[in-house]
Amino acid sequence: MALSDITRRMSLALGLGLLAAATGTAASAQSFPDRSVTMIVPFAAGGSTDVVARIVAQKMSEDLGQQVIVQNVAGAGGNLGADNVARAEPDGYTILMGTVATHALNPLILKSTPYDPEKDFAPISLLVIVPNVLVVNPELPAKNVQELIALLKANPDKYSYASSGNGTPLHLSGELFKSMAGVDMQHIPYKGAGPALNDVIGNQVPIMFDNLPSSSSHIKAGTLRALAVTTAERASSFPDIPTIAESGISGYETYTWNALFAPANTPADVIARLNASAKKALADPAVAERMKEFSAKIVGSAPEELAAHVKAELAKWKPVVDGAHIQME
Repeated sequence: MALSDITRRMSLALGLGLLAAATGTAASAQSFPDRSVTMIVPFAAGGSTDVVARIVAQKMSEDLGQQVIVQNVAGAGGNLGADNVARAEPDGYTILMGTVATHALNPLILKSTPYDPEKDFAPISLLVIVPNVLVVNPELPAKNVQELIALLKANPDKYSYASSGNGTPLHLSGELFKSMAGVDMQHIPYKGAGPALNDVIGNQVPIMFDNLPSSSSHIKAGTLRALAVTTAERASSFPDIPTIAESGISGYETYTWNALFAPANTPADVIARLNASAKKALADPAVAERMKEFSAKIVGSAPEELAAHVKAELAKWKPVVDGAHIQME
């Protein structure tokens, strides 16, 4: 056989192989998903992130025609579950319910993280924003934010605030407040929001930043006094509670957020399918009603908007972390 014939046959074989591969990729994207999808929640069951995941996963299952299974992989402040997704096959069958902790705070606070929050993930959609709330024991002589600031300035180093733990979003909410208000108060970290709330209600620690859903029943019962919510807008479930920004600290804004991520290099068609499914789930009236119950604001962003959000969150929290000298192993 002549060399030219061999070359032509090799070129033909190569071309057919590339065509088959391209056809297979397209077919795979079009048929996605053809089996169940695992949605990893990097925290224990029962928290607000887990609740959001289960509400969204149920509706996405109906839309995708395949089960979206929520799997709790808790540990290392969310890093364990996030790293599992970062290392997963980039095919869309393993996705992460990420948070401000996994994609903004942990990478800034921890000396080393097993993943890069931007390079190792493909953004799918920012789902919801959940307000935090500044609460105090009712015996504290401060009925609004300005009275609290005046009290703290008149009594430096006297008062302390509780949080769910070192380096948590609630801890950083307090540090941002201290920085922007020009006040000082001692941080008392707890192993979770539950024990912290109990001590604020018992007046062992008078002040706390908490997720609004977990404080809401205590606010309604009068065992906690809500001074302000931390979001730019008032919470729909507590419209009478002002924001910190409108209470005199212009520009203050913190919140907990939940977003879906896939491993980096997941095909764009698969990301688009997951994005569309997540948005459809959030648009469901029953889902909207459930989210409203704990004041979660529905977003439903495009992947590009989530990427920009993560970048902005990293930039926002870095000076706060550096200023508070927060560094953890």
